Amino acid sequence: MPLAIFALTIAAYAIGTTGTTEFVIVGLLSTVATDLAISLPLAGLIVSIYALGVTFGAPILTALSGRIERKPLLLGLMALFISGNTVAALSPNYEMLLVARVLSAFAHGVFFSVGSTIAADLVPEDRRASAIAMMFMGLTVAIVTGVPIGTYIGQAFGWRATFWGVAALGVVAFAGIAALLPGSLTKAAPASLLDQVRVLGSGRLLLVFAMTALGYGGTFVAFTFLAPILQEVTGFSENSVSLILVLYGVAIAVGNIAGGRIANTNPVKALIGLFLLQALVLVIFSFTAASPALTLVTLAALGFLSFANVPGLQLYVVQLAKEHRPGAVDVASALNIAAFNLGIALGAWLGGRVVDSPLGLASTPWVGAILVSSALLLTLWSGLLDRRGIECGEPLAAAN
Repeated sequence: MPLAIFALTIAAYAIGTTGTTEFVIVGLLSTVATDLAISLPLAGLIVSIYALGVTFGAPILTALSGRIERKPLLLGLMALFISGNTVAALSPNYEMLLVARVLSAFAHGVFFSVGSTIAADLVPEDRRASAIAMMFMGLTVAIVTGVPIGTYIGQAFGWRATFWGVAALGVVAFAGIAALLPGSLTKAAPASLLDQVRVLGSGRLLLVFAMTALGYGGTFVAFTFLAPILQEVTGFSENSVSLILVLYGVAIAVGNIAGGRIANTNPVKALIGLFLLQALVLVIFSFTAASPALTLVTLAALGFLSFANVPGLQLYVVQLAKEHRPGAVDVASALNIAAFNLGIALGAWLGGRVVDSPLGLASTPWVGAILVSSALLLTLWSGLLDRRGIECGEPLAAAN
């Protein structure tokens, strides 16, 4: 891999750490609420505002930044990221903290959408999924290390120290991009407003966005409530849960790299296999959750599969955008990043409804499997349309 890919990986780690801060901050909400003299429900908005900022900010800002050269754009995004976390650390009140989180979220969404296209263009065509996976490796490592380290820093030195630490990582990432990323990166011609709107009018791209939201979000039906499942259903102690989450994160990191290699040649074929296995493992988890030993094995498999589909999904949307909406590839990539976040929101919301229903906590895995199975069906449909060479929504007979 070119050194420039590793610069993107470093930046992805820094941004991924602030993303995992959404999980870290959950454990520090009482401290934040007390320090800022707000209620717990208001403090909870700190978590949701970030995801909303990524979801809605990524496609809009990616479209608006289409005329900016790629390296200056990434440096500007990292500067925005550093500023957002610095403001969060210095926030004198609740309102300023929310503004800071939105700023960081904007940098997150645009970076991963633009960074994906840059990573794919830096390597030969048969290694593009691996390049995207390498960039996302920074995010997966952040998931593994960011939660325990960020929680420890926040508990030991206060929640503001966590944001200071993330800002420092942003400075390192800024230096890495400045030193390693070439200045002459290719970029598509700026998308017109019509091209940007037409992305949402492409049935083929909407199909992939739905695959992303359902396939990635399906795991979050159970993952959002994994700690209660491990304690109440499996019987692990609270201290054991944190160690199990580290195991899960390591499996995610391994799955991300493997998923990139699998998807290099044919992302659709890879996604079909990965979604099928992911749905099966979620169903199996419904039965193994009562056994500590079997739960560990199942979670290792689930962690591997939950992120293995990310490189293939991102590569596939870039490929289809170049074919069907060549004037708005970055916008399409950004909308897919938004789809990932919408999937997380959908999975978490549905999981909450399941927990509150007569089905209960133990049913969240198989309900998540239904979402992933839906993504599998959509992937099969999209693959059929690829082979027929037609736009989504056109009669199959049109290809004959």
